[in-house]
Amino acid sequence: METSLFQIRQRESFGFSAENPTGTREGGTHAKDCEKLRPCIDIEPGETVVLCDTDGPGMITHIWFTGYVGHSFVMRIYWDNEEFPSVEAPISAFFGCAYDENFKDRDGKYVVLNAATMLTAPGRGYNSYWEMPFYKHCKITMENRGEQKQTLFYMISGWHGEIPENSGYFHAVYRQEHPVQKGRSYTVLDNVEGPGMFAGVCFSSGMNGNNTCWVEGEIKMYIDGAKYPSMNYTGTEDYFCGSYGFGNDIILNKYQTFSGLYTGLYAILGDNEEFYNQQQRFLLYRFHVKDPVYFSKNFKMTMDNLGWTGPRYDDYTSVAFWYQQKPGKLPFELPADAEMVMK
Repeated sequence: METSLFQIRQRESFGFSAENPTGTREGGTHAKDCEKLRPCIDIEPGETVVLCDTDGPGMITHIWFTGYVGHSFVMRIYWDNEEFPSVEAPISAFFGCAYDENFKDRDGKYVVLNAATMLTAPGRGYNSYWEMPFYKHCKITMENRGEQKQTLFYMISGWHGEIPENSGYFHAVYRQEHPVQKGRSYTVLDNVEGPGMFAGVCFSSGMNGNNTCWVEGEIKMYIDGAKYPSMNYTGTEDYFCGSYGFGNDIILNKYQTFSGLYTGLYAILGDNEEFYNQQQRFLLYRFHVKDPVYFSKNFKMTMDNLGWTGPRYDDYTSVAFWYQQKPGKLPFELPADAEMVMK
């Protein structure tokens, strides 16, 4: 939804946080200068907390989380008073950090994802800039599926005001295969009913066995019930806008990270000298901000897991993002919390 920053709009800004849990005008802290009263919240095991509850029309423009940012925290977003969520994902994978038990890259630094729609800043600061319009109502919750009490700092901001009639609803869903079934493609998204547009994916892969260049697999998008793919990328690194194994070729002979506005292989995890933790993990993203994939009826996307020597059996984890005309039920169910352990 493109607008010029200098244009004055008839909108009312809101911000939900621990200090202003109602997100209302003058609903923030009554503390004195340089005094904190409620900078964060604690969420007990098995507890679900409502972080944002507001009537529309309006738009969510920014979400920020820190504190505990692991896979046991699951964020859900409900549009227009629907009983089912249209967004459901562990926050670590949603923000591109599925390997949340290791925030150091291979150089010993915090991972940094620096894209137009998402930012993971040093020190585990999660930021989403996805535009999320809603007509009637928006509710955002956080569930603690772990066994320990955890702390959350958060800020969810946006505005109330009129939105275009053709605005689609933001959706996101988590999926994993640990490992991928050898010789079978990995499904990123399926059973999505249109009209709508595919907006991107955060993707993580963990190597199993010898890493014979795992990025040979093709990405395929099937539009409106087509038997064969309409969007067919030649390799995994090609879909993420790289080439020749992200540098692991005859010239450089090693992977090179990058983080752009819309795509990146932004981090490689794994220390070859660390006991029992020798296999590399790759964190990638591709956001179709400038090249959305439109569909009228339905959409499906798959990824092959293929190396130079043939099919592989690596661990694949993804969160797919898309917009559709109406709020829809998600096509996949979350695995159990213990099944998401990724080191």
